[in-house]
Amino acid sequence: MRTLPLKAKKPDYIFALIVILLTFFGIVMISSSSMVISFEKYGSNYHYVIRQLISLAVGIVSLFITYSIDYRFWKKIAFWMFLMTVILLILVFVPGIGHQFGGAQRWIGYGKFIFQPSEIIKLSFIIYLAAWLDKKGEGIKAFLTGFIPFVVLIAVIGFLIMKQPDLGTMTVIMVTAAAMFFVSGADLLHLSLGLGALTALTIVIIKAAPYRMQRFLVFLNQTNDTQGAAYHINQALLAIGTGGLWGLGFGQSRQKYLYLPQAPTDSIFAIIAEELGFIRAGLVLVAFLFLGYKGFQIAKNAPDNFAKLLAIGITGWILIQTFINIGSMLNLLPMTGVPLPFISYGGSALIVLLAAVGIMLNISKHSGEKI
Repeated sequence: MRTLPLKAKKPDYIFALIVILLTFFGIVMISSSSMVISFEKYGSNYHYVIRQLISLAVGIVSLFITYSIDYRFWKKIAFWMFLMTVILLILVFVPGIGHQFGGAQRWIGYGKFIFQPSEIIKLSFIIYLAAWLDKKGEGIKAFLTGFIPFVVLIAVIGFLIMKQPDLGTMTVIMVTAAAMFFVSGADLLHLSLGLGALTALTIVIIKAAPYRMQRFLVFLNQTNDTQGAAYHINQALLAIGTGGLWGLGFGQSRQKYLYLPQAPTDSIFAIIAEELGFIRAGLVLVAFLFLGYKGFQIAKNAPDNFAKLLAIGITGWILIQTFINIGSMLNLLPMTGVPLPFISYGGSALIVLLAAVGIMLNISKHSGEKI
């Protein structure tokens, strides 16, 4: 039986405010970091920022749509969403439908309308996994009916993502799934076994591709091969170091002049640190940490187990991806290709993230209800 509150509850406005601040800060930093490469490729300083503003408009619409839908609806269609996204991941490899850029086969679409299914799978898999774990209940502790099906799910997604290939996205999805599996009450022995197997698999994947092995060796010693595999991380560290405490000033980055690869996308944190300095770049980290705190607070006050798992999955995804992105820029982790949530240039990522935020706000609106 469901007990409704006497009056409609309000969503977590603080969570929404942090997202808004990060998103518009991202627009500002994209406008600065992309000017040079935008002019070099398209003859306009504002090509990237205009496209991101269009994606932001679509993302805001998606946020309001998901916010207006009761979160329980996603549980009903979780399997079909997941299945459709898996099909999209497969279509990436179909000639004429899938698109390849920079040696990666990650996009799908026609003409100017292209998107990354790997961004959509992050959300659809979290929704499906939350529904599946909730349905399993205590059965998740069983090895044959809990752990093994979970591993199969992970293996299917991991295989399709690595075919693109995209080790960064696979890592985000795997670690997020492991966190949800743990919170659902999984056996710690099973979880340890899974993490051990995942670590061993990651080592095999790294060794199987020479460029991944080079990145790992660079992570251990970035002074080797400074014009080759170590070039990217060295330029990122140079940008961060040049920024000092207060930065060179907004728009004054030197590394964005085609020295630092992927300045408006995966490397945007290095530009932030260069232009705004250590202290203000640190405030970005504080904002993400506070966003995580509010997200876990929403999960804690969620009205049912599905909502709790869903909120933990979305919050974990944002924090894990943030840690991987910034960690790779600081050489705390090997260089990967994941964007900084809400800030990096990328339409697919921004739209899906804002849709996930809408779900979080809907869950927060139901805080305190008893199902």
